[in-house]
Amino acid sequence: MSSIDLALAVDIGGTFTDVALRDGVTGDVWRAKTPSTPSDPSVAFLDGIRRALADAGRDASELTEVLHGTTVATNMILEGKGARAALVTTAGFRHVLAIGRQDIPRKANLYNWEKPDRPIPPDRIVEVIERVAGGGDVLTPLDEASVIAAAETLRELDVDAVAVCLLHAFANPAHEMRVAQILREQLPDVAVTASTDVLPVVREYERTLASVLNAIVMPGVTTYVQRLEQRLIDEGVTAPLLLMQSNGGVAGSAKIRQAPALTALSGPAAGVVGALAEAQACGINDIVTVDIGGTSADICLIADGHIGLTQNGQVGDWPLPLPMVDMVTIGAGGGSIASVDEGTLSVGPRSAGAMPGPAAYMNGGTEPTVTDAHVVLGHLPARLLGGRMALDPEAARRVVQTGVADPLGLSVEDAARGILAIADNHMVGAVRVVSVERGHDPRDFTLVPFGGAGPLHGCALADLMGINRVLIARAPGVLCADGLLDADLKAEFSKALPEALPAAKAQTDDLVAELEAKAKDWFAEEEVAPARQQLHRVALMRYHGQGGELAVPMGGDLVADFAASHKALYGFALDAEVELVTVRVEATGLAANREAQNLASDTTVTPIDTAEIAGPDGPVTVPVVDRAALGAGASLPGPMILSQLDTTILITADWLGTVQPSGAILLTRKDNT
Repeated sequence: MSSIDLALAVDIGGTFTDVALRDGVTGDVWRAKTPSTPSDPSVAFLDGIRRALADAGRDASELTEVLHGTTVATNMILEGKGARAALVTTAGFRHVLAIGRQDIPRKANLYNWEKPDRPIPPDRIVEVIERVAGGGDVLTPLDEASVIAAAETLRELDVDAVAVCLLHAFANPAHEMRVAQILREQLPDVAVTASTDVLPVVREYERTLASVLNAIVMPGVTTYVQRLEQRLIDEGVTAPLLLMQSNGGVAGSAKIRQAPALTALSGPAAGVVGALAEAQACGINDIVTVDIGGTSADICLIADGHIGLTQNGQVGDWPLPLPMVDMVTIGAGGGSIASVDEGTLSVGPRSAGAMPGPAAYMNGGTEPTVTDAHVVLGHLPARLLGGRMALDPEAARRVVQTGVADPLGLSVEDAARGILAIADNHMVGAVRVVSVERGHDPRDFTLVPFGGAGPLHGCALADLMGINRVLIARAPGVLCADGLLDADLKAEFSKALPEALPAAKAQTDDLVAELEAKAKDWFAEEEVAPARQQLHRVALMRYHGQGGELAVPMGGDLVADFAASHKALYGFALDAEVELVTVRVEATGLAANREAQNLASDTTVTPIDTAEIAGPDGPVTVPVVDRAALGAGASLPGPMILSQLDTTILITADWLGTVQPSGAILLTRKDNT
């Protein structure tokens, strides 16, 4: 942590794998982008590493840190392809998982919604004899014979993983830890996870579900991480492997093998970290980030430079109440497929993914996508990835014509504009969820679009929302990889109170001390220097009778701070008793200081080509500029296209770009300058 001379970050997305290599002494950065290999992600992982090292003229043995954002756990959960797992729980409570909650998904039909099948069916749920009260007192001692019998049942069920979640284990984990120990002894080839190691907090359904999902992905993630570590060794890399978590921080591979569910949203979280670093380099602390990749768009709001965390996250059909960056994800990306059904045009959530991808990529795609629409309208150059990847405009035009234009009786250009308009409005709806619905006016924020497709949509999204500033990062197409390089080490340690207590009277000193002791042990394991250690104490609070909590920093007047937070989020505060439910200690190991290189001042803008864009009033010829040739202070009036290795930037007619000293480009409306 104290001296990172050569750090390498790899983010594997659905369409492309992004790599960033940074020299911590000089600040030089080399980036690479290569198509993902879904059948074996490590192939693209190593290919990207080799490209970046070759560009830098460096050797794998020189690396001092390797960081990785992965979607392995996420995909297993979404696709239902994890390990064959079982659940061990307290006798009499085997149906907690099946019962779930009384509410239904927000957009589901109230009258015909059917509860989805649970990740573990009832016939793979085994009970053991024990009982702990809500306050932690033992009501029924653990019957170890029942645990050994459960192990035999699990052996007959031929499971690969087991989750142990006993009633009220958050208040007293002794029984649960003993059950896990016995199962590991009896079933040495089975991955065993205890809820105490994953989510030691109140609410049996959420705690059980988090433990179950962790068990389901544990064998796959463990195998994946071990394979990566071995291939890095074979490549000559001796640096430690750190993996991105959903909370916006990285952790060592040992921590991830124990709780792989912590990586469920690791890729998008890294992008948010990178976007904030880019904005702060330009003196901007209030941003809305829109990460548009090949399959999805991830939207996050950051106020006052603070990345908010939530424990109300969701992956697929399942709530996953682990601390994660507060964002909204929708199925809108460059590979999102456009289709016409009974005269209605829709875009996404189906995606062409990495294979076959958009028709323009010439990998066999036969359905129109958002990327194909951009190609039809002339927004993309003939070749991508620094010239390594050719596009087929005729193929793009053909699928948009047959898939959208002909069924709707439109010109192919109007059909392409319709595809983009629908995709943009989907994303604007998600931006409103993280802004307007949470008490923020998006017009007070700067939009930071990134991902391979983000800079193509930035101006259009800002126009729809009335936002006046758009910030384009130095390398928006690989910003998730850049974000990994800027990420701190992070871990959270939580414990629920045995029962909710009035916040004004709750005594938490002993609980905080216990959690901070665990945090300090974690610092020692991760070899974090004392000067780079930070601890933040957070209280999860609610009004008496409420079903959810708000996170409030500890150290001030908890009741007053909770009331202020509640009013900011919901518009009102109550004259009611405030309860403290859970205490959380957030441990951060600050990343080593790294030199940043600013651009030399140069206002010269020399187009390298021109492009013909299909505007609503006819074709428009616009200059194409190589972004790599731009210096600080360069003025970029739209309409204009900027080309670079990892993305293409579309500056529309109403916008003016200015290159910042950091290398980012700040777009402002011409009528506001």
